[in-house]
Amino acid sequence: MNRRDFSAHLMGLGLGATALSASLPALAQDKPIEGKHYIRLGNAAPVSAPAGKLEVIEFFWYNCPHCAAFEPNLDAWQKKLPADVAFRRVPVAFREMYAPQQQLFYAIEALGKVEALHRKVFYSIHNERQPLEKPEQMVAFMEKNGVPKAQFLEVFNSFAVQTKAKQATRLADAYKIDGVPAMGIHGKFFTSGTIAGTPEKALLVTDHLLQTLRKG
Repeated sequence: MNRRDFSAHLMGLGLGATALSASLPALAQDKPIEGKHYIRLGNAAPVSAPAGKLEVIEFFWYNCPHCAAFEPNLDAWQKKLPADVAFRRVPVAFREMYAPQQQLFYAIEALGKVEALHRKVFYSIHNERQPLEKPEQMVAFMEKNGVPKAQFLEVFNSFAVQTKAKQATRLADAYKIDGVPAMGIHGKFFTSGTIAGTPEKALLVTDHLLQTLRKG
């Protein structure tokens, strides 16, 4: 899939939280296969996790319906990660017109409102059919959710947020991300719903790869 021609026709979301749990025994019997269920990077991607921790990154796009549907299972999964794992989300923009959405995420993060607003962004776009692609649309969304226009724009246009958005694009390039949702594992591997079969199965593959890294 050409990342610049990304479309919404990714693998359909086939498992819920209950089915995810039911799939765990199958993982023990069917070991994920390199090249089939995950990809090993030829050149390591940058890792920003603290020393002694393993980094896991979810690459997402706010306009992706599968990222929106995946979010509840991802959120439950990441909250149960062991202490040696550092998890973070990284927004991607397959086209330049979506770069403001990268800044939107990092502005929400800088304001300390990821827990409160991240899923609301998905809901606004996919359930309420309110596009959030232009700054003026984002301002209206933030004001609706209690963040004054001036405060939001100051952070949205800040050097720090713009720098993080550019770093996100470079990191997606380093992992060779061509579709979302996708999981990057400690600069060495990546998997996705398309590769693993479903986004939820990608979490099982991620767990397997973390165990592999722990064993050295």
